[in-house]
Amino acid sequence: MDAALRDNLLRAAAAQGTPAYVYDLDIIRSRYAKLKELFGRHFAVSFAVKSNPNIELLRRMLPEVATYDISSYAELERAQDAGCPAARMTFSGPAKRIGEIENALRAGLGELVLESVAEAETASKIAVSLKITQDVLIRINPATSPRHFGVNMAGKASQFGVDEEEIEEAIDAVKALPGLNLIGFHIYSGTNSLKAEAICENYGIFITLFRKCSAYADITPKKLIFGSGFGVPYIDGDKPLDVEELAALVMPQLDEFRADPRFAKSECILEMGRWLVGPAGWMLTGVIAQKRSRGVDIRLCDAGFNNHLAACGMMGTVIRRNWSFTNVSNPEGAPAKYNLVGPLCTTIDILATDITLPEVRVGDVLAVSNSGAYGITASPTRFISHPEPVEMIVEGKTLSDATESRLNHWRAKPRAKLKLSDAA
Repeated sequence: MDAALRDNLLRAAAAQGTPAYVYDLDIIRSRYAKLKELFGRHFAVSFAVKSNPNIELLRRMLPEVATYDISSYAELERAQDAGCPAARMTFSGPAKRIGEIENALRAGLGELVLESVAEAETASKIAVSLKITQDVLIRINPATSPRHFGVNMAGKASQFGVDEEEIEEAIDAVKALPGLNLIGFHIYSGTNSLKAEAICENYGIFITLFRKCSAYADITPKKLIFGSGFGVPYIDGDKPLDVEELAALVMPQLDEFRADPRFAKSECILEMGRWLVGPAGWMLTGVIAQKRSRGVDIRLCDAGFNNHLAACGMMGTVIRRNWSFTNVSNPEGAPAKYNLVGPLCTTIDILATDITLPEVRVGDVLAVSNSGAYGITASPTRFISHPEPVEMIVEGKTLSDATESRLNHWRAKPRAKLKLSDAA
């Protein structure tokens, strides 16, 4: 950790206390610039709001991205509050409530991503009742995908998308429904890969399916969404994804694909969240007590799995491994081994075990790296009613408070209770 970053994190902890999340906007912008440099010839970028829905962060990122991908109507409202019109959003995700679909269509949603024929039928009834035609994409669940993804969703029963084996029937059904306009397809079948070859192979599968489905539907697709799958190295020793190598492998495939007149004018979208904002965020936790128990040095912190479920190994992890921690307060201290635990009244509240850090003292501030995505937003913050972490944004040397009340952000707003029979 360089001195400037360390200073920013210490200033943040001093200004607002801990636990806290800090997001560096300059790092996010530099990562976006790298995407544009390497992939911009064929790809625009969609940001997955679920990865970090902080409204102030969304507001400042808006000039950088083409669209926001939302997975609930509440996320649509958050993106609107950040200044993004609904027409620049896609709505994906399983089990969309009838009222959510109705509200999103009323708002002027850009594209609705259909996860099933049943969802298409519901959307059709709503669109007809509103006297509109809604642009839609069909999400495809491929029959296969490569290894080396953190989570692989292809080739198995899934709540996401239409199985490849049933895609032709689904296309026929969607095209026959009134009020819907099929403009393209969406695939997101694997997450968090650090292997360029695996992502390239996966995109080859995408392209094959996009060709097949567009030809069968007899459409010139306006939009094709490539679920990025770009990973970040959470564990010390993991090698970061080589995006230069990935571009060298992927872009020739896209050159050939876009040379086909059917796809020459298609808007190809890289949907991502983790890679773009994950490495630009840190969770800060303060050390509030220490003890030695049966030969083990334990440091008790004010953040636990209630603030960062993933770092505690409870989000899609089979074998728990320590994330990367830094002793921000005492980087030159003598190394020692510790168990780091949180404040929750349960034995599973463990941040790290047998981790080597510079001497950790009561009052020190520890930082968990790669916390800009799926940190506080994917954590059970209400457990045992500890205060939620504050959130801050760093831009240059400027530190600003981005804390908000997630619990009360949209509860006061009316929620549609449209019944399916009302939309018929």
